[in-house]
Amino acid sequence: MLVNTREMLQIANEKNYAVPHANVVDQHTLKAAIKACKELHMPLIIGWAEVHEKFITMEEVAHLCKLYLRDIDVPVAIHLDHGSSIDVAKKAIDLGFTSVMFDGSMLPIEENIQKTKEIVEYAHPLNVTVEAELGHVGNGSDEDIEETKADLYTKPEEAVRFVKETGIDSLAVAIGTAHGEYKQAPSIDYVRLAEIKKVIDIPLVLHGSSGTGLDKLNKCVEGGINKVNICTDLLKAASAYLKENADQLYDRLSVEVEDAIKDCLKQYYKALKTQKSE
Repeated sequence: MLVNTREMLQIANEKNYAVPHANVVDQHTLKAAIKACKELHMPLIIGWAEVHEKFITMEEVAHLCKLYLRDIDVPVAIHLDHGSSIDVAKKAIDLGFTSVMFDGSMLPIEENIQKTKEIVEYAHPLNVTVEAELGHVGNGSDEDIEETKADLYTKPEEAVRFVKETGIDSLAVAIGTAHGEYKQAPSIDYVRLAEIKKVIDIPLVLHGSSGTGLDKLNKCVEGGINKVNICTDLLKAASAYLKENADQLYDRLSVEVEDAIKDCLKQYYKALKTQKSE
């Protein structure tokens, strides 16, 4: 069933587990993610980001999700990941996305609040949830990622103000993870996570989970993370199968690649202690 992220993440918050957010870059990654949640009967957040526009468009994802989710009886949300502008967020909502993220993390906090609030005011009357980011989650390829400057991490006192003034439904926090592949294993600021969780009662989101390690992710979930974004590890699982089976015809490869992605996502479900839907 197609839902927004409000109830699924509120339940995850209350029961101290996390829901995986799987980024999709084409029809096969989309089908694989849906297969995983259907087989395990667990909730899923399907994410699409603008950087993948050249592979699959926002319109295609919206229409394909409506087709593939017709007979699914578990909660699934379609989410705009890292929306770059108010217009992009509104377009996703108008196409049928049930959840959107506005990423104003590199803007001054006043501007981030103002733009995020405008999206919330557009989304909520249409029963669409809004995620925003405070602090900044960088890229794993950056130099010295383990020593990311503390001023890029989420500050608890700013988080309180941000949530109160914007009315968002979930908050993406910067505590040491990064997008893409890491040059070295990330160092997670669990103390900061605990401080944020103490003062924020809405669900918290972790971006840049791929390559972090399932044990560290499990600890993040125990510390209060309720949504975990995954992309690179899913693509690496597909790439590994393609490399090992380069002599196979495409029709067989497409099915097996979906299974490789599905199996990878299932490992995340287990680590995140996601609960089956009733």
